[in-house]
Amino acid sequence: MVKPAHIAIIMDGNGRWAKARGLPRAAGHRAGVEALRRTVRAAGDFGIDWLTVYAFSSENWSRPKAEVSDLMGLLKTFIRRDLAELHQSGVRVRMIGAREGLSPDIRALVEEAETLTVANRAMNLVIAFNYGGRDEIARAAQQVAEAVAAGTLDPAEITPEAFAQFLDTRLIPDPDLVIRTSGEQRLSNFLPWQSAYSELVFMPCYWPDFGPAELDEAIKRFSERERRFGGVVARTVAS
Repeated sequence: MVKPAHIAIIMDGNGRWAKARGLPRAAGHRAGVEALRRTVRAAGDFGIDWLTVYAFSSENWSRPKAEVSDLMGLLKTFIRRDLAELHQSGVRVRMIGAREGLSPDIRALVEEAETLTVANRAMNLVIAFNYGGRDEIARAAQQVAEAVAAGTLDPAEITPEAFAQFLDTRLIPDPDLVIRTSGEQRLSNFLPWQSAYSELVFMPCYWPDFGPAELDEAIKRFSERERRFGGVVARTVAS
């Protein structure tokens, strides 16, 4: 079975999972963190090299302050509680998204996680936090414009490959497979540049119910796809 080298996940449905059980949304987010723990372990067991998770979008700031505060607290709890285990398992942690505007304690925790695990090679865990695809592209375009104005970049040299070096995901391969839970079928501003040729799998379960079995099912669906990247002949790029 052909496995994707890089899986990206839109972890959707925490609130609806909680509502269906008569619980507050915060309970759904806490259950979602447990699903994340299961999925990171399962991805490692399945030999996945890269796992990117959509933890908090740049649009999520519009949610009620109490919910935003709870989400921030869960991120801090996840890093504090799981960093040692991730490090021991050889997982390298990275964050993509705008860091400006994040509270100093969250930035410090993220930087600690990145620094501690920088040499790890067993698996890469990329956390998309305060991330929005359009915002990422706009920030990259600003850097390109500044480089052109400074004379360090020739406009004729701006190719898709060159532009990608200004994105948050530089040195990170594009996802082979994008999974979204909860039955919704859209990207919601998640990796729009990078997912141009990704295979998309939409799972009906809410994120708190996601685990190894669901990840295995998504990988099986991926293995059945024929990836041509705009050409006629199928190409195999995953391992």
